[in-house]
Amino acid sequence: MKQLFLLLCLLSATISLAYNDPAGQISGTVIDRELKEPIPYATVIINDAEGNLVTGVTTEEDGSFIIPGVRAGKYDFRVQFIGYKTFSKEIVLDRNNTKINLGVIEMEPDVSMLDETVVVAERTTIEQRVDRKVINVGKDLMTTGASASEIMVNVPSVNVDQDGNISLRGNSNVRILVDGKPTNMDPAQLLKQIPSTSIKSIELITNPSAKYNPEGMSGIINIVLHKNSNEGFNGTVNTGSTQGVNNRLNGSLDLNYRKGKFNLYTNLGTNMGDRENGGNIFLPAQDASQEFRIDNERNNYLYKIGLDFYIDEKNTLSFYTNQNRFFGGPVGYISFEDLNDASNSFTQILELNLDNLNSTYNLLYDHEFEKEGHNIQAELDFNDFEGQEDTNVDFEENTFDFLAYEELVMQNRSNLTANIDYVNPLNNTSKFEMGVEARLLDTDNDYNTTNPLFSDATYQYDRDIYSAYSTFSQNFEKWSYQVGARIENYQVNAIYNGEEVYRDDYVTLYPSGFVNFNQSEKNSYQLSYSRRVDRPGFGQLNPIREVASPRLTVAGNPELDPQFTNSLEFNYTRNFKKKGSLTAGLFYRRTKDEINQVFNQVEDEPGSIFLTYQNFENNDSYGLEFSSNYKFTDWWSTNTSLELYGQTLKGVAGTEFIEVENEAFTFRTNHNFSATENLTFSLFGFYRSKSKDLQLDVDDFYFVNIGARYTFLENKNATLSLNFNDVFDTQEFRVTGGRPFPQQGRFKGETQTVYLGFSYRFGGGKNLAFKRKNRDNNDAGGGGIF
Repeated sequence: MKQLFLLLCLLSATISLAYNDPAGQISGTVIDRELKEPIPYATVIINDAEGNLVTGVTTEEDGSFIIPGVRAGKYDFRVQFIGYKTFSKEIVLDRNNTKINLGVIEMEPDVSMLDETVVVAERTTIEQRVDRKVINVGKDLMTTGASASEIMVNVPSVNVDQDGNISLRGNSNVRILVDGKPTNMDPAQLLKQIPSTSIKSIELITNPSAKYNPEGMSGIINIVLHKNSNEGFNGTVNTGSTQGVNNRLNGSLDLNYRKGKFNLYTNLGTNMGDRENGGNIFLPAQDASQEFRIDNERNNYLYKIGLDFYIDEKNTLSFYTNQNRFFGGPVGYISFEDLNDASNSFTQILELNLDNLNSTYNLLYDHEFEKEGHNIQAELDFNDFEGQEDTNVDFEENTFDFLAYEELVMQNRSNLTANIDYVNPLNNTSKFEMGVEARLLDTDNDYNTTNPLFSDATYQYDRDIYSAYSTFSQNFEKWSYQVGARIENYQVNAIYNGEEVYRDDYVTLYPSGFVNFNQSEKNSYQLSYSRRVDRPGFGQLNPIREVASPRLTVAGNPELDPQFTNSLEFNYTRNFKKKGSLTAGLFYRRTKDEINQVFNQVEDEPGSIFLTYQNFENNDSYGLEFSSNYKFTDWWSTNTSLELYGQTLKGVAGTEFIEVENEAFTFRTNHNFSATENLTFSLFGFYRSKSKDLQLDVDDFYFVNIGARYTFLENKNATLSLNFNDVFDTQEFRVTGGRPFPQQGRFKGETQTVYLGFSYRFGGGKNLAFKRKNRDNNDAGGGGIF
């Protein structure tokens, strides 16, 4: 201990000799001069006497900023934010004045830019933050659609297939959250049930740190619903109609009332109507063909209601609930034609009812200490899902009457999450965070069938996860880093027909690390690492056989092991002052004991497939991404992205082990053109190259959307949108090969549509935004948020 103390003293003396001038800091708070509101994410920089950039930061949610590690000298201090005049001031730091607090800096709106600012606020913007990409949803063509599933195709790095299944960076192992919380629903079904007009923003977290739960190989997609805290009574109403083969309606109403210590808010949303899907498949090996048509009948109602109680300046208590009610499901048929023997041909009719109620209840207490940024949060979150899958399978011809049957699956899943999160800025450059969390999941399934090949069954699946995390970060003049680790105890057991079929109990460590280098105001670099896990989901473990489509039967494998992924990512961001930015990213992932699909042909049923899951060997995937926001002129701006992916897929098809190399790319570009102050036009183009999965070889495809938007009334409170989607009717999936047997086919959804939408904002009052970051932006409180 003495030697250590002596070493520290010598090190301190060496540092003192090396730096005769002590490092100082500059701090303050940036607000709007007229509204007296904080301005978050404003750019704060200091330049030397020659005008060269020394360092800089962006303001926090409450408008505050701290610039540490500034050497003695004379500087030009500046604050910049779009829509405001630049604030500048000369400051001097010396040995007797090492800390300068500029107090409250009032930014004056730039009248010449106000109209432009309003237009930008109406559009979708893409923001690259340190650990995530945030798509702030506007009212333009890019986010037009009845549900979240329909607008996801416009989001960079995200792909949606013909069944609505979602993938991030070419991988379907992605975690979908709503307001930072899990929902216990199948992601494809969940996205179809959320009205697009209820969405405030979409966050892509591709390499989460240790403060976030480690599930999801390719990362997290978080959907943030509308909520505000403006003074007085405020609201927005949105409504729209989509006309294609069928007509679909969607709408939402956002309301809030803020008075004194209380803020009450609500979001009501709905989407309803049918969507048609159809196609055909030719099976050369069987000399047979299939034709199918499915109408997805959907009626969905969502509401969110919440209350914030500001006990005092340091303590806040909040509650909200999300309720999502769904009615409907797919109805359709599949015709099988044996070209050699007509007696084997038949038409199978399917009707599936998926009525469900998904409920979330959240309670949070937030305490702010005296020191800026020093706080503790305690949170309880309960999610309950009640649903049924009522399946009826019949045949048009009497030849196969003995196979007609019904299935009824009653599902109940509840998830309780309790957590405490603590944040402490140790000094001007260092911050420590820690948290503990418990997640308790209880699932019950009752399966009843009249199919003579199957039998009634019950299945219980219980999973408990107890975890703790800590992170430590430091910020220097141009460098910053964060290191952290999360430890989890995972306990699970599954009971099938009263007998235990699966049990596991293990402890795992999940480290993470981030390094950032801000070379200048224009250029920044980031290198990150994290360890992730994909534990077998309920459907992958559930041994009960269920009909997923007329010719596809699915069952889980209770003996699956979790798959672990080491993820490495590098990002570069180039800012073009007020013009926009360019982000380039490179990632590499190695997965151990990868879970993949196994396809087997059903005996005596040509063209029918049984799907289950199995662990395989290690797998590598990699990718390169480019995305940009750029304003070419005052009347033309764009969001454009290019994503290139490569991966190895492994599985069993029939009796053979197969390995498929999939290399593909996606290009999408969205352009907005301002014809007048109130009238804008949009053009969106999408192209996806050829790709492969274990079962199918899919051909490339493209589509083009166009649209217009007009704002009117005082303060542009009303907006009218008109969009024409899939102008050339080219958005379809074409199959050119397949496994376990060759296939050729075409899948076509109801994509060529015309959308007419209307939005109106009413009420008034100054924005007194809720200071707690994670309630809306989900930036803090990692243990409880993810």
